[in-house]
Amino acid sequence: MQSLAIGFDWSRASLGPALARIRNLYLLTLQGHDVHQAARILSGAVGNISRDWGTALLNFQRQKLEHGTAIQPSTWAKHYAPVLTMAVQLLDGDAAPLTPADLLDACLRGHPPGSRMRQIRAQSLAQFLRHCVDREGFAGRWRPPADLRASIGAAVAPTPGGGDPFSDTEILALIKALPNDVPGRRWADALRLLAELGLRPVELKHLAVRLELGSGELIWWCSHRKRSGGGLTEPRRIHSLPLTDWDGARQQWNLMERWRSGLLELPPLGNGPGAADALGTYLKRQPAWRSLVERLASRDERAVPYSFRHSYSLRGHQLGIDAGSVARSMGHSLEVHLRSYPWSSEAATAAAFDRALADPGPSPQLP
Repeated sequence: MQSLAIGFDWSRASLGPALARIRNLYLLTLQGHDVHQAARILSGAVGNISRDWGTALLNFQRQKLEHGTAIQPSTWAKHYAPVLTMAVQLLDGDAAPLTPADLLDACLRGHPPGSRMRQIRAQSLAQFLRHCVDREGFAGRWRPPADLRASIGAAVAPTPGGGDPFSDTEILALIKALPNDVPGRRWADALRLLAELGLRPVELKHLAVRLELGSGELIWWCSHRKRSGGGLTEPRRIHSLPLTDWDGARQQWNLMERWRSGLLELPPLGNGPGAADALGTYLKRQPAWRSLVERLASRDERAVPYSFRHSYSLRGHQLGIDAGSVARSMGHSLEVHLRSYPWSSEAATAAAFDRALADPGPSPQLP
């Protein structure tokens, strides 16, 4: 909030000149000047240096690509250029937003509240506005709010990936239905690893088998480090949870042996975090996947690439493994696990309550 004495007498004769001065001050603030800069411009103390949003965008792009923790041109093109181009077009338009909050709302509209894309767009736009204030001389009123949660919103479902778990038999049926060609066999092995090890899709590219120093045991190891609210997650040991087939027998896919012998070859997984996109693209082409999506939708659930990871969580709890141990193997905090990952199914919940309330027999008599 800024205040300014405009220097007119409090009289009817000053009404017209005062309103004209206020209007001219307001028009200058729309160009990016603060109130005091606008007053100096009107008094002739300084020239009217126009604040050009387009020029500011070019300067910000140069700053992001060439200075500080420089980003890749592909990152600029994907995460910055779309929202910032839209923002500059809005700001140069006839009905330009007047506040950072209004600009954020306009640029985030059309993306689901709480979604990752909405978060990225909000953060990119906030960086640009801070640059405009701190480096380009725009008025302080254009500084974005420090907390963007009100603009980003919250997703209806907090589960990472937004999906629900499959049953083991659903996963087995899907894998069995994939084409028996080279891509199909490679993707089948990718799904087996995701389901049995509870991996994020990107972690397929960071998976290894190593010798544990203390026990001499061969173990699965993931070197991926995921950025989270508490910093970077640590590389970790992953514990296998084999699936159970229709007859109640555990699947023996021999994934570790095939991995070590070089007989397990994964499909192309793209660059960076593109593994989930590559997996999703392949699955959408498969009739068995589309059928599975429809089956989950019929029970008001969603099938997504992360559903294999959710299934691992559910399987672990159904086997009686404590939440902390499952969370450690999956590579996130206990808090995230308790908040975001499935613990039980309807059938398992009903069975657990039935066991707890079963007749324990006659109570022992006190002596």
